[in-house]
Amino acid sequence: MNAQTQRFSLQGAAGALECALDLPAATPRGIALIGHPHPLFGGTMDNKVVHTLARAFVALDYVAVRMNFRGVGASGGVYDEGAGETDDMAQLLTHMQQQYPALPFALAGFSFGTFVQTQLQKRLEEQGTPAERLVLVGSAPGKWPLPTVPADTILIHGELDETIPLIDVFDWARPQDLPVVVVPGADHFFGRKLHHIKNHVVAMWRR
Repeated sequence: MNAQTQRFSLQGAAGALECALDLPAATPRGIALIGHPHPLFGGTMDNKVVHTLARAFVALDYVAVRMNFRGVGASGGVYDEGAGETDDMAQLLTHMQQQYPALPFALAGFSFGTFVQTQLQKRLEEQGTPAERLVLVGSAPGKWPLPTVPADTILIHGELDETIPLIDVFDWARPQDLPVVVVPGADHFFGRKLHHIKNHVVAMWRR
């Protein structure tokens, strides 16, 4: 992403996990783990929406970290329908907490990454150690069974999303009374609309 990006490898249950970390210029005040789109449909940690989420968190002085899920890039293993990917994300969280002890952490994801991060959040809630906040872009409740999420979760979706229709997100968010930030004219990958993601995350995080 920039000169501050550091690539590293983490040993996971199914093999090595290729990771990337972006550091803020100031002293970090938190950690943000970001999940990428579906591994079987070209999703990688270098996806533009994932990059945009990383830039947003770096602007908020968070250490932003991403990984390639199983079978993507230099990461070992094969796609595990979200279960193994959630385990790997939990392992990445443990690693980052060892590197940056006592810092709060956030979970963010795009598309399939929202499924992984909401599953991880549910697990962490059961353990009594939830993330401070979630950011979900192109949420995937119409594709995967997303659990309920905290009331302060930031939901951003494209008006013209052809992969996950906006109505599916509304149907999931409505019973939880969760606001949805809709970007007019945006498709699933937010072509020419990426700046709205960063602007909304930064503005809403600081409220």
